[in-house]
Amino acid sequence: MMHGREKSDPAIVAMKPSNEAGVPAAEMVERRAGATRNADHHRTLRTQGRVGVAQGLGRIRQAARQRKKERFTNLLHHVSVAQLREAFHALKRDAAPGVDGLTWRDYEADLEPRLEALHDRVHRGGPYRPLPSQRRYIAKPDGRQRPLAVAALEDKIVQRAVQEVLGAIYEEDFLGFSYGFRPGRSQHDALDALVVGIRHRRVNWIVDADIRSFFDTVSHDWLIRFVEHRVGDQRIIRLIQKWLKAGVLEDGKVTVSETGTGQGAVITPRTQKVTLAVGAF
Repeated sequence: MMHGREKSDPAIVAMKPSNEAGVPAAEMVERRAGATRNADHHRTLRTQGRVGVAQGLGRIRQAARQRKKERFTNLLHHVSVAQLREAFHALKRDAAPGVDGLTWRDYEADLEPRLEALHDRVHRGGPYRPLPSQRRYIAKPDGRQRPLAVAALEDKIVQRAVQEVLGAIYEEDFLGFSYGFRPGRSQHDALDALVVGIRHRRVNWIVDADIRSFFDTVSHDWLIRFVEHRVGDQRIIRLIQKWLKAGVLEDGKVTVSETGTGQGAVITPRTQKVTLAVGAF
């Protein structure tokens, strides 16, 4: 059935592409088409890569679950371009930049060539050199300042990718009552579990304890030893050591310490969690 245009309907008029800044219309159309093709290509790469990443991490999880004492000696190949791409997209888009000054949007503008070059540097075993983290401070509830270490963008990407690989192993080892720094778990989940335990079990004592300045004082040597319980790939170990030794830039001076890991670094929660879990059990 045909409908005539009502009085309230706006007229639709075909318009020529505007000739902005003297650019020929045909050229502008081609630019838009090129941008669309690039976006479609990126989406295709990411979709295909996500499947491969999930399958690779799934194989690691299965092996870790079935062989509790095995040390994994061939892990770096899982830090693929696809894994780096997923790591990039998992980062906070509005996060403050590190010493490199690069934002998420800056890096996205030329993403695929950058990821390819980063992958090459990581896998050649020498050219990849992490930059010092940028010291920043945030206010704590008690009025004091909490120091943070903001890594450069490419260091965040590689750290995130390695974190996912380590997580595929150690999530199979962590105990069920462990909640800190684990995906899909929060402090609220821990409190809920505590309430259930108190209500359904005979509880005589509850210990409220904390480790003072753990992030700032943990031994690098012991952290590496605990990671090596399950990770025998020395290329992964060297990456972690590089991040630990990269130092922190504050007031124009780089400080390198033998203890502590930077709060705010992507890899820090995972390595700290491993240190506590392996050290305790």
